[in-house]
Amino acid sequence: MLVLFTLESNDNQRFKELQRNIPDISQKMLTATLKMLEADGLIRREVFPEVPPRVEYSLTKKGRSL
Repeated sequence: MLVLFTLESNDNQRFKELQRNIPDISQKMLTATLKMLEADGLIRREVFPEVPPRVEYSLTKKGRSL
């Protein structure tokens, strides 16, 4: 729920921004949570073809409806 709430208050966020905005979450737990939410269709992961790669996370319509 913290990840969804954080993404709701700030539209697109990168992994490190999420980690900074969610207190006391480990990198491993955040990664697992993001993968689970993406599989459930609640968040969208967008990869930009840059060097180094940039990945942003945002809520989907289904995620916003919660």
